[in-house]
Amino acid sequence: MILFDSHCHLDADEFDADRAEVIARAQAAGVRAQVLPAVTAASWPKLRDSCGLAEGLHPAYGLHPMFLDQHRPEHLEQLREWITRERPCAVGECGLDFFVEGLDAGQQQFYFVEQLKIARDFDLPVIVHARRAVEAVIAAIKQVGGLRGVVHSFPGSPEQADQLHKLGFLLGLGGPLTYDRAQRLRRLVAQMPLEQLLLETDAPDQPDASIRGERNEPARLAVIVETVAELRGESAEVIATQTTANAKRLFSIP
Repeated sequence: MILFDSHCHLDADEFDADRAEVIARAQAAGVRAQVLPAVTAASWPKLRDSCGLAEGLHPAYGLHPMFLDQHRPEHLEQLREWITRERPCAVGECGLDFFVEGLDAGQQQFYFVEQLKIARDFDLPVIVHARRAVEAVIAAIKQVGGLRGVVHSFPGSPEQADQLHKLGFLLGLGGPLTYDRAQRLRRLVAQMPLEQLLLETDAPDQPDASIRGERNEPARLAVIVETVAELRGESAEVIATQTTANAKRLFSIP
């Protein structure tokens, strides 16, 4: 069974002590490819170096809304330069976060829309963070137009999922699915079109229920695929095959 982790922060400091072992465990679990989305301009070099450690590690460069205090307008021009030189598989992680207090909504909107324009200009998919902000994210995607991508750790409704599907956006789902309390999310994954689904860990964050409170890692994607299979009444092999194909198609990875 071949798996594709569409969202993993393998470059995070939490993996500095054992990054090679984490990669080996992921490969042993069937995870043959990972997308590593960036969060700040300062993190881009380390992310690039992390992707050089093994086959199947693919970078995405962007500016995450939760790190708003570290972003500067000149980073947007630097992002264009990095994309031109490094040829990443996507733009991101970018988006909107209306959950965390103290993050200026106007500034978030500025950096998000500008990164959407960069993704459109380079014909790259965009990796979107949307927390308490799905409607605003959809509006921005419509405003810029000509986009495709994924809303990772999708928190929205079936109606919002359908709108995003029509706009060319897939949904990334992972650890939260494994919690019994996540009933709306579990119903969504049971009913959504399988061609819209990407699997993710968001490691080292969002651990599944069986390792709650611990560091997450990409090998745990095997738990996610089993959970999705159970919720949909399909085999894990079917889920793995389709979601891997979805990710390869979106990120233009052979």
